[in-house]
Amino acid sequence: MEPIIIVLIILVVLVFIALIKTIQVIPQASAAIVERFGRYTRTLNAGLNIVVPFIDSIRNRIDLREQVVPFPPQPVITQDNLVVNIDTVIYYQVTDARAATYEVASYIQAIEQLTVTTLRNIIGGMDLERTLTSREEINAALRGVLDEATGKWGIRVNRVELKAIEPPTSIQDSMEKQMRADRDKRAAILTAEGIRQSQILTAEGEKQSAILRAEGEAKAAALRAEGEAQAIRTVFESIHAGDPDQKLLSYQYLQMLPKIAEGDANKLWIVPSEIGDALKGLSGAFGNFGPMGGSSGGGGTSGGSSGGTERREKPSITD
Repeated sequence: MEPIIIVLIILVVLVFIALIKTIQVIPQASAAIVERFGRYTRTLNAGLNIVVPFIDSIRNRIDLREQVVPFPPQPVITQDNLVVNIDTVIYYQVTDARAATYEVASYIQAIEQLTVTTLRNIIGGMDLERTLTSREEINAALRGVLDEATGKWGIRVNRVELKAIEPPTSIQDSMEKQMRADRDKRAAILTAEGIRQSQILTAEGEKQSAILRAEGEAKAAALRAEGEAQAIRTVFESIHAGDPDQKLLSYQYLQMLPKIAEGDANKLWIVPSEIGDALKGLSGAFGNFGPMGGSSGGGGTSGGSSGGTERREKPSITD
């Protein structure tokens, strides 16, 4: 009985192993290559699949999701003979599991080498300045070449990105100095523009202030002149309305004489000839001062007949 039990146990184990090999579960976004006696038979898609045990074998399981592969820095020579190190990142996706398995031995290595050679061809036709400022152009050129070359491998290159472009250290120092000089130049230009604008605004303000001040002074002078003219017209109208006689005019003459003699510097002052007529009028008005009036009148007559002015010295006052 024991040999039969052992045989049954062996058969059960074999059946269990056969079931395991018969049922293949493929995860989502994956594919498996099935070979029968070393020859490609079919591709297993996601889900539950049945294969012939001990005859069919799984050659390769391939992830169909988009993959991101960074490549190490590669030295590339530009058109102006400068060596730059460029890091690249490739975004690719397997579209045909069979072609990716049988058309190329290692599609990752193939993509890397194709990227390096294509990058050297593209950068070799550009100078350093264009290389640093033409990332989009380089990315588009790389993607076009890689997508065309990897199509027969069952690979689709979705994106190619230049992660870093590192020029030589000496060139970096020169670029930093140039950028610093450009920033200093722009700062100096902006400062000069600010000063110029400030001076222009100040001059405009002073101009407007001077114009307004002159306009104010002109208006004030006009108003003063108009006031004086109005005052003169009022006085003139008042005089004509009052019809002053000779006596009033003579009295006004006498009131003005002390003002004419004011000041220590006035050593000589001139008496108009009309003062005699004024004194004559006053002598007639004040009868009590007849003799003085007569002598004054005589002086006035002689002064009037001479038709000129009398020159008199101002008496000095001593202690």
